Amino acid sequence: MNKFEVTLRTATPADEPFLFDLRRVTMEEHVERAGEPTDEHAHWERLRYRYNDAYVVCCGSERLGLFKFFRDPDEWTIVQIQILPEHQGRGIAAHLLGHFLREADDARVPVKLSVLKGNRAIGLYQRFGFQVIDATDTSFQMRRG
Repeated sequence: MNKFEVTLRTATPADEPFLFDLRRVTMEEHVERAGEPTDEHAHWERLRYRYNDAYVVCCGSERLGLFKFFRDPDEWTIVQIQILPEHQGRGIAAHLLGHFLREADDARVPVKLSVLKGNRAIGLYQRFGFQVIDATDTSFQMRRG
């Protein structure tokens, strides 16, 4: 996929059914393995967390995933990156991450995130310079910069 085809747009309430299905298909396995709740209510709670910071990843009018992040003055946070399985492996998440990190570097701020243990995204984050700074029973807190 050409990186210039991928755009972000602010998530709207009309996107919620898509984002709910996206969460289930991309996260259910990881959440279940971590022993976290996987019921509908738990997915909706996580989906709605910082919803005003949610952006739908698009290629033209096609929705490919979600990129949720926020920028505090001294540190930026990636909340979630989720790409539909049929679009994974095409470099979409790496493109989004790389662009976001270049902006953070320009702003001279570190970036943090949390990732469930066993999630293959850990390797992607490590390739971009994130390091584990803390851990719980189920997740790693990672930071770059």
